[in-house]
Amino acid sequence: MRFIRPVWLTHSGEKKDFEVYSCHVSPDGSRLVTAAGDGFVRVWSTDAIYNAAEPGYSKPKQLASMSYHTGTIHTVRFSGNGQYLASGADDKLVVVYRLDPNAPTQGASFGSNEAPQIESWRVFRRLIGHDNDVQDLGWSYDSSIMVSVGLDSKVVVWSGYTFEKLKTLVGHQSHVKGLTFDPANKYFATASDDRTIKIWRFTPPGPNSTSHDQMNNFHLEKIVTSPFVASPLTTYFRRCSWSPDGNHIAAANAVNGPVSSVAIINRGTWDGDINLIGHEGPTEVCAFSPRLFTNVPPSRATQDRPSNIHTVIACGGQDKALSIWITTKPRPMTIAQDIAGKSISDLAWTPDGKSLFVASLDGNVIVVIFETNELGYEMRLDENEKALAKFGAGRRGAGIIEGPDGFVLEEKSKQGEMRGVEGRMGALMGDQAPSNSVAVNGPGAVQPTTNAINGSTNMINGDGNGQVQGQANGYTEKSKDDPNAAKLERLKNRVTITKDGKKRIAPLLVSSAQGIESSLPKPQLMSTSGANQGAQADQPQAILDLSKPFDGLPPGGLAGLLLGNKRRFAAVEGTEDDHIDKKLAGARKDGAVPIVTNTPNGLVPAKATPGPIGQQPTPEFVRPAVTNPSLAVSQLRLAVPKIRSHIVQPLGQPGGITTNGVNGVDQAQSQNLALEARNPTQQSATGRPQDQEPCRVTVTNRGQPIFQDYLPRNALLVTGNKDYWTVACEDGCVYAWTPSGRRLFNALVLESQPVILDCQSQWLLCITAVGMCYVWNMSNLTSPHPPVSLAPVLDLAVHSLQDHATRSPAITGARLNSEGRIIATLTNGEGYAYNPTMYVWQRLSELWWMIGSQYWNTTDSSVGNLQSNSALGDGSKVSAGVIPYLERSTTNATLARGRARLLQHMVKQLLSREGFEGFESAVSVAHLENRLAAAMMLGAKDDFQVYLYMYAKRIGAEGLKLKVEELLRGLLGGVYDDDEESLGDKVSIEPTADRYWGNKTDLLCGWPRKELLKGVVLIIGKNRDLQRITVPYAKVLGITEEHNGVNEDGMVL
Repeated sequence: MRFIRPVWLTHSGEKKDFEVYSCHVSPDGSRLVTAAGDGFVRVWSTDAIYNAAEPGYSKPKQLASMSYHTGTIHTVRFSGNGQYLASGADDKLVVVYRLDPNAPTQGASFGSNEAPQIESWRVFRRLIGHDNDVQDLGWSYDSSIMVSVGLDSKVVVWSGYTFEKLKTLVGHQSHVKGLTFDPANKYFATASDDRTIKIWRFTPPGPNSTSHDQMNNFHLEKIVTSPFVASPLTTYFRRCSWSPDGNHIAAANAVNGPVSSVAIINRGTWDGDINLIGHEGPTEVCAFSPRLFTNVPPSRATQDRPSNIHTVIACGGQDKALSIWITTKPRPMTIAQDIAGKSISDLAWTPDGKSLFVASLDGNVIVVIFETNELGYEMRLDENEKALAKFGAGRRGAGIIEGPDGFVLEEKSKQGEMRGVEGRMGALMGDQAPSNSVAVNGPGAVQPTTNAINGSTNMINGDGNGQVQGQANGYTEKSKDDPNAAKLERLKNRVTITKDGKKRIAPLLVSSAQGIESSLPKPQLMSTSGANQGAQADQPQAILDLSKPFDGLPPGGLAGLLLGNKRRFAAVEGTEDDHIDKKLAGARKDGAVPIVTNTPNGLVPAKATPGPIGQQPTPEFVRPAVTNPSLAVSQLRLAVPKIRSHIVQPLGQPGGITTNGVNGVDQAQSQNLALEARNPTQQSATGRPQDQEPCRVTVTNRGQPIFQDYLPRNALLVTGNKDYWTVACEDGCVYAWTPSGRRLFNALVLESQPVILDCQSQWLLCITAVGMCYVWNMSNLTSPHPPVSLAPVLDLAVHSLQDHATRSPAITGARLNSEGRIIATLTNGEGYAYNPTMYVWQRLSELWWMIGSQYWNTTDSSVGNLQSNSALGDGSKVSAGVIPYLERSTTNATLARGRARLLQHMVKQLLSREGFEGFESAVSVAHLENRLAAAMMLGAKDDFQVYLYMYAKRIGAEGLKLKVEELLRGLLGGVYDDDEESLGDKVSIEPTADRYWGNKTDLLCGWPRKELLKGVVLIIGKNRDLQRITVPYAKVLGITEEHNGVNEDGMVL
C-alpha cells in the first residue's frame, strides 16, 4: 500500500484551497472528478495522478473544469454507462453534463489561472426539484434513474433517459445526507438525520416512462433505526455503500453503545447486528470496493467453498482517519491516522478495485494504491453477476425471446416507443423536430435503426389535424402538402442588405420554425380525430396535486381575473400617467395586491363605496310553487323551482336529427329564435284567487313573434331545440310544440312538479320533485324505458344504515347523451348513468378513483380531447366526452368541499401499512377497467379506444399474464370464425349489439376487432415475459410476416 498526494490536485483559491466535498471515478477508470466549495467541477486524468512523482510526465493533468453552479458543490457522480456526469450544490440545482467528443479544444481564458480545457463537458440538463441544498446523488447500475437527496428532506427520482422528475419521496423527517444503490437494481437506500435508513424498492423504468407510469414504482420497503438511535447529528454527510454481491449495506454514523461505528445491514432481514468499530469520531462515508476477492488463487477457488469470497470496505470520518476492512476478518486490515488535516468527506474506488481516492475538507485528494493481491485475489467480473443472479438482477425485461417471431414483434413494438422518446426529448430541449442523435442510456435502450418504419400519427395540436412523419435514415420527412413548408424555406434563405451594402442571410427565430409540431402533450381540449390517437398520449400530462390548497384565483386576485395582469403596476419614469402608477406602487409596498378600477386613464385605485342600505330588491319571481301532496309521503324530495314572472330560453346551436313529420327551421334563422313564457303577476280580473290568468307562451325571431299559445297553469321550466319546444307547468304537465307552433301531443301528466327539464336532439328528459326520471323520444313519441327513480343514486340505502342523521347528496346536474341515456352528477362528486338494457343505475365516477388512481387527471390531453360532439349526429362521436365530464365534475365537487387534502393524507397513511404495497397499482388498473366498461356501455367509440390502449399498456407493464390473455381473447372474439349464421354476417344488427365483449359480430364498440387487437398486440409485444401469449396473436394478424421496410401505421405509446 502506498499513498500519493499530488500538490496540484486541489481546488486552489487566492488565499486558500477550497474544501473538496466529493469525488468519483469514471466507469472506465480514466477520469477522476472532484467538486469543492469554489463552485467548480474538475475532471482529472487518473493516469497523471498515478505518475505524479514522474518528473518527465508531460500529459495534461486537468482535463476540464465546469462552473455552472452558484454555490458550494456537495456531490458529483458519473453515470453507470459513462455518458453523463451529474453534480448537486447548495443552489438547489442538479446539473447533468455530457461529454462532447467533437468540440474543439479550448484554451485558457484571458486573465485566469485555469488550465486549458482538454475535454468539453456541456450542460445537458438543469434539474429543479429541491427546496434546499442538494447533499448527495447517485445513479442506478443500469443508469435508468438518478436519485438526488438534500436538506429539504426530499428524495427526488429522475429519469435516466429524459431526466424528467418521476417521483418525489417524502418519507424522511429531517435532512437526507446519503444514498446508495443496490447492484442488483432492485433497491436503493437513503440515510437521514432523522436517524433512519430507508430502503426503497423500485423497478427500472423504460425509456419513455413518465411520472404517472412510475407513481406506483417506488415503495418504502423497510425503515432501519436500531443502529442509529443515538447517532450524532454533527456529520456533514451520511454516505453509505452497497456491497458488490448485494448482501450488505455499510451505513456511516452508526453507534454501538457510546462508541462510533459503521453498521452492516443485512439484505432481506434488514437488521444491523454487525458493527465495525475502529474510529474515534463519527464516520461520514463508507465505500465498498466494486470487486470481489478470495483468500486463495482463483484457480483453486471452488463453488463448495463460498466462504473464501470476501469484500473490502473503506471508511472515513471526522477523526481524519481512513480504515480498510476485509469482511472475513474481525479487525480492520489497516487504519491510517491523520491521513488528512480535516474530516474525510468522500471515498471513490477505481473499477478494478486497486486504487482508492480520498477527498477531505482540507482541500486535498489522496490516492491509496494497493499492491497486487494485498486485499486478496481478485475474482472475475462474472462472479459479481453470479452473486447478484440470486436476487433477480437483470431478469425483468430480459426474458427469453420466443423465437424469431418474438424478436420481430418486440422490434415493431419498440419502434413507436422510441419515436415517442425522440420527439419528447426534442420538445423538452426546445427543438421542434425529433433528432436522430437522441441520447438514451442504459442497457435496455434501443437505438434507432437506419431502416426505421415511416409511421404517421395524429398529433394533439392547435387544429387537431397535425401529422408527424416518422424518422428514417437520420432525417425528418416533411409533408409535401404542407402549405407553410415553402414559405418556411424562403424565410430561412431570406437575403437582406446591410447599411454598408453587403448581403446577409437574415436569421430565423427558433420559435418561428414551426416545420413540425412538438410531440409533448398539449393541455388544450380539442376534438378527437384519427384511429390511433389513443395510443399516442396515454398518460396524464400533469399531476393533480391534492396535497396543496386549491386556489382558483390568479396571482392578481379577483382584479387580475377580471381585468388581466398585463397592465403596469410599478412606476415607470417618462410616462404620462406616471402619477397613477406611483399610486399603485404605493399601494403594493406592503406586498398586498391593490383593487383597481379600469378607467380611460388606465388602472387607478378603486374608491370605497358605501354598503347597501335599506330594503334590497328580491329576485323577480311571483311566488313559490304549490307542492304536490305526493311529496308529503315520498322518501325522496327535490327542490321545486319558484314561479318566475318571465322565462326566456334562446335556441342554441342547431344540431341533432330532424323530427319526422315536423317542419325544421332554417339554420341561420334558428340562432335568433327564443321561447318566452310569461306568468301572470297581477290578480285576476274577477278578484278571486281561484280565477287565474293564463300563462302566455311565445316563440320570437329577432323580437318578431312566430306563434303564441296559452296555458292554464304557470310555467316552471322551458327548453327546446330546432325540432320542438317544451314547457313544464306547475301542475306537473308537460307540453310540446313543433317549430311552427303545432302541438305535438296532449299534455303529459306527471305525479309531481318537474324540477329538471333538458333536451338533446330528439330526446327529452324530465325529472320530477319525487325523483322520477322520464325520457321520451320526440321523433316517434316513445320512451326507451319506464320511469326510473333517483333514490338509488342519492344513497338512500347507505344513509338509512348510519347511526345518526347525515346530509344526503343532492343533484347538481342532469343531462342526456346522444342516445337518450340519463347522466347525473351529485354534490358529493359522484357521476351516474342509467343503463336502459339492464334497467339499473351505474356509477361511472366517484371519489374513490380520484384519491387512489394514478390515471385521475382532468388535464390529460388524450382524455381531454374527447369532447362531446353528439349534436353533430356523427356515429363515431356517440357519448364522446361523457366520462371526462363526469370526472371533472368529481374533481370540482371534491375541491369545493375541501376534502381532497384529508383524503389524500389518509391514502398516504394506508400505503405505509403492511399488506397495502400494491394498493395504488390495483386501484389504477381497476380505474382503467371502470373507464373501459363505462365507454362500452355508453357506446363512446373514441373514449373506448383511448382507454383500451391505456389499459393494455398498464397490464403489460405490470406483467398481469391472466388479464393480458383474457383481454386478447376477448378482443379476438369471433373475428376469424366461419359461422355463416353469426350476427356479423347479417345485413342489419342492433346499434348496441357490439357493446359487450362476448358479442358475435366483428365489431367491438364501433371498432373492427382486428384493428383493436393489432394495436393491443403491438403495445404489449415489447414485454418478453408476455411474448408466449402475444406471439400467436401476432402470427394470426400477420404482424411478424411484415418486413421492417414496409410502410405501416406507427403507434406512439
